[in-house]
Amino acid sequence: MKRSLSMEVVRVTEAAAIASARWMGRGLKMEADDAATTAMRQVFDSIPMDATVVIGEGEMDEAPMLYIGEKLGSDKSGPQVDIAVDPLEGTNIVAAGSGNALTVLAIADRGNLLHAPDMYMEKIAVGPEAAGKVHLDASVTENLKAVAAAKNKNVEDVVATLLKRERHQPIVDEIRAAGARIKFINDGDVAAAINTAFDETGVDIMFGTGGAPEGVIAAVALKCLGGDFQGRLVPSNDEEIARCEKMGIAVNTILQMNDLVKGDDAIFAATGVTDGELLKGVQFKGGHCTTESVVMRAKSGTVRFVEGRHRLDKKPNLYIKD
Repeated sequence: MKRSLSMEVVRVTEAAAIASARWMGRGLKMEADDAATTAMRQVFDSIPMDATVVIGEGEMDEAPMLYIGEKLGSDKSGPQVDIAVDPLEGTNIVAAGSGNALTVLAIADRGNLLHAPDMYMEKIAVGPEAAGKVHLDASVTENLKAVAAAKNKNVEDVVATLLKRERHQPIVDEIRAAGARIKFINDGDVAAAINTAFDETGVDIMFGTGGAPEGVIAAVALKCLGGDFQGRLVPSNDEEIARCEKMGIAVNTILQMNDLVKGDDAIFAATGVTDGELLKGVQFKGGHCTTESVVMRAKSGTVRFVEGRHRLDKKPNLYIKD
């Protein structure tokens, strides 16, 4: 991949964030998601690449744009890449006016991203210090102790994050029994996984079950950051089991980082829609707005935080083609 793609894709997440942020706190999650998706789709076609969506808004008959298999980019002789997108990670968050909503995408060379089916995935994620120290088959307590040792902390000082769901109660009980602390999230486990790699977020490890497509996107981010991510597909019916078998993935197989994103190169970008631990949300004032984004590349290990100030009268469609 061309390294110039790193900055090109930030334009995509910025546009999606600006568009969806207009819907913050209005209780209209579908409208917020549609705004992000439309803006993201428009900007993609201004980028010189030959791209295919492998994780998107659904199958062709389910989504009008950014559907799985859709072709993107303005130059078919450009880099051949696969794209995983979540135009608005946290539709409920934006609708409610809560924190940690992001617009996110991941790019890798063609054939290097797992085409994760839309089902649940059991996950564990940690930052660089604890990479290689945790395992999905280990107990919650064992993983907490491993992270504590890797980060030179007491278990009591370790903070675990997970979605606040009834299905996670056994994990919650074991975290509390071990003496560790918990930071619950209502939605958005891509942000939660990324937060494990940054000390300033106060999060050390992520547990729990969430969407498989989001798991692949999070794995790309943690690959860029030197962290670790493991997942295991959790089909809920015979049809989903059949999909796993068609992909050649045994139901109980643990998917390591290199199963989710192959090769030594990938790019991840995210822009804050609402304020979170890592990124500030979009702020509007008069005829301009500000955004805060992060973009990272696995091959170089470079992580950039990008602050943008946008003149909205200069970008009536949230971007400029030329």
